[in-house]
Amino acid sequence: HLLLCSIRATAQAKMVILTVKKGDEPKFLFETTTTTNVGALQQQLVKIHNDILRIDRLAMAMESLAEHGINKPPEMQGLTDDQIQELKMDDPWSRKCIPSGGPRSNPDPIGRRTGNAPSEQLAGVLLKTAAEAKALVSKDLVKANKCLTNDIIEEALSRCRGAAMIVYPMGLPPHEDVEAILADKEELAGTQAALEVIPPGDVQLWWAGKELFPEKPLGDYVGRNEKTKIVVKMQKRGQGAPSREPVVDPEAQKQMMAYAYRKQEEWKKLEAAEDDAHLNSAWADPSTLRRQLQGVSNIRLR
Repeated sequence: HLLLCSIRATAQAKMVILTVKKGDEPKFLFETTTTTNVGALQQQLVKIHNDILRIDRLAMAMESLAEHGINKPPEMQGLTDDQIQELKMDDPWSRKCIPSGGPRSNPDPIGRRTGNAPSEQLAGVLLKTAAEAKALVSKDLVKANKCLTNDIIEEALSRCRGAAMIVYPMGLPPHEDVEAILADKEELAGTQAALEVIPPGDVQLWWAGKELFPEKPLGDYVGRNEKTKIVVKMQKRGQGAPSREPVVDPEAQKQMMAYAYRKQEEWKKLEAAEDDAHLNSAWADPSTLRRQLQGVSNIRLR
């Protein structure tokens, strides 16, 4: 067992660590090797990037589900109950997809959801799970030096799926956002979310101001040292070269500025001390001449 752990620790230590950025913001850390083909690496990274966005949307949908219940059918969204009755529209899903223990009335002010929310306790299950899922893929993991993997992504999705089944044992309607996201059947065309997603065929990777071409292994760019740590930038094809990384990272820059400020204050204090130092000299004492004329300048008390 100890030998196996040692082998695993050695294998983990000999990995290239990528800090993956989109724009200037670190998104996640990823482990790879110098022999990995850049094309395969692109697909791995873009999948994780898109899955992070997917989990963020899922968490928001679960929060709405906890607050106002399932979505109305698309043709009924935005209509009041009186308008629905007047138009003689029917929603069979609202009768079938009832939260465990019965619904709690909480009307949706924008009319997208039925207003038949789960109980406070079960709503808490959805909210807690949504928060856990977001934490599993949070960009704060970069500061904690923790790498993101597909297994972690699947764990987050599995937890959300399980929570939805607990609260809605009869299932969710196909037009429910949570169900569509879990089934990976979202319609994102024309939405803001669609602008953030990077199509797998349109992804580019950049490092040190150079585009990493998909037909080459990563080692052709960064060398063969498997303990390398680099920053790569991911973006859609056609956006041009991203801005290069600063020579000094923001934290080091803050420390340098703080050090320069402290030195400046120390110099100010020294200059002020030097300006006043002559006041303690004998020649600067206005009564020295009078004492000399009176012959008492060298008298000391014992």
